Amino acid sequence: MLPALALRPGLLLALGAGALATRWLARRRASRYSFRDKTVLITGGSRGLGLLLARAVGAEGARVALLARDTEELARAQRDLAARGVTALAIPCDVTDAEAIPAAVREVATRLGPVDVLVNNAGVIVVGPLDTVTLADFDESLRVHFWGPLRMTMAVLPEMRRRRAGRIVNVSSIGGKLAVPHLLPYCAGKFALAGLSQGLGAELASDGVVVTTVFPGLMRIGSSRKAMFKGRYRAEHAWFSIAASLPGLSMDAERAARQIVEACRDGVAEVVLSVPARLAVLLQAGWPNVTAELLALANRVLPGPGGIGQRRALGESSGSAFSPSPLTALGDRAARRTNEVS
Repeated sequence: MLPALALRPGLLLALGAGALATRWLARRRASRYSFRDKTVLITGGSRGLGLLLARAVGAEGARVALLARDTEELARAQRDLAARGVTALAIPCDVTDAEAIPAAVREVATRLGPVDVLVNNAGVIVVGPLDTVTLADFDESLRVHFWGPLRMTMAVLPEMRRRRAGRIVNVSSIGGKLAVPHLLPYCAGKFALAGLSQGLGAELASDGVVVTTVFPGLMRIGSSRKAMFKGRYRAEHAWFSIAASLPGLSMDAERAARQIVEACRDGVAEVVLSVPARLAVLLQAGWPNVTAELLALANRVLPGPGGIGQRRALGESSGSAFSPSPLTALGDRAARRTNEVS
């Protein structure tokens, strides 16, 4: 029997893959997670995807701590959750502030209990061609998307390890799988977060801490209003906001939030959200040279440098004949639902 199997490496590989798949499915069923009476800390929780995640876990009985920089947005988000019967704590905190993070985690533990689930969701988006971005843009992206999640993780980890239980959700992006033109600082930060998250998952599994990395594609959430645009900023805002609003290219944000909650509940290592994002990942993995050509082509049709150069313009101040317009209607409505609009 063994010699026969030795002649069939493909069969051995299939049997091994089947055994691993069976083991993974059994572990997944055993690890399904309840959010009831859990303390969930969400960075960037005052609006957008963070607020939708807070609503979703709060509806399941979780106590929610929202961390964000804008106190007015936090107050509105806290009122939103309270109206839905969710126990919510709002804490002003900048994830780039190394000293503020441990203090915020201590306050959450004191008022709501030790953190059971950490969602690293805070983000910053700067859109513009390479000639308009600066080293400061890259530094900011890494401080928000890499150092912030790392410091948050290190702050909650000792208690999770002590209890041998905990969940960490790191919200990366399709930009953490594929370097999209005109989003280089953002992609650099999200790639760094993806690598950190994968490594943490491997090292913390034996401690009972489950790490899930999320790679959303474009979502109809209105985030372009708070993004920063450079160069020909009105044209940059137009393509970005339209792409993030059109069905087929973008995903319903509430659906994305539900899928992230399910991924955390099931303890999966990685989830890519939206069909276009999954297709892009498959294309990159199977045909990287074709992907490179397509990305170069996309870059050629995007706006060139000029305009305001390296200066920044806020998305909500970058309107044009194309945005807002019927092409961005779905994203604009989503912005009002998710506290992206004052």
